[in-house]
Amino acid sequence: MSEQDFNEEEIFDGEAEGDFVDDKRRFDGEGERIKDDPKGAKTKSSEIIKLENELKDERVRRESAEAKLVGVQKKFDDIKSQMERETAEMRQRLMKTLEDRAKQGQFNFLTTLLPVLDNLNLAINASETDASFEHLLEGVKGTARSFEQALTSVGVEPVASVGTDFNPELHEAVDMIPVETDQDDRITAEYSRGYKFGERLLRPARVQVGKAAQTNAKGE
Repeated sequence: MSEQDFNEEEIFDGEAEGDFVDDKRRFDGEGERIKDDPKGAKTKSSEIIKLENELKDERVRRESAEAKLVGVQKKFDDIKSQMERETAEMRQRLMKTLEDRAKQGQFNFLTTLLPVLDNLNLAINASETDASFEHLLEGVKGTARSFEQALTSVGVEPVASVGTDFNPELHEAVDMIPVETDQDDRITAEYSRGYKFGERLLRPARVQVGKAAQTNAKGE
């Protein structure tokens, strides 16, 4: 073997021994040598590029949806605030209307009481000039009629009593009196008149009730 052959064999052996690990990393599974990228960058596959684009589009859609959601929430808050403000204003107007109606009702009732006071003053003045019982009685009756008219004007009605059947929801029995059988439970006298306001009972009429004597049919 010549000296030149020996040197070439030594160089080949040195290259195989020294670069074996590095050469293995630079060969693929089929034994083909992998070319090094001079810039050190790896080439992306079309599938990775597609996924990255889809991810980017999804991020854009999500940001757009979040922006729309923020806008919808703001509109909802604005509408809610407006409805609350309108509801409060409507409640205030309603309360004022009810207060005005109540005051107007009180005003109307007081207006109807003024003639009662006028009649009472007339009766007093008449009694000073004419002390007869008849004139005084007539003045008192006129005052009572005026007061009843005032009550009627605001919806107050008297409870019917004398001659009607006793009703414990409308009448209060003060005492009883013996009567014939056909007058049993019939009101015979009224001590104080009862009044209703609409369907509500202001006070019951205090009355006298007739009660028929109980007979023993077997004994008779």
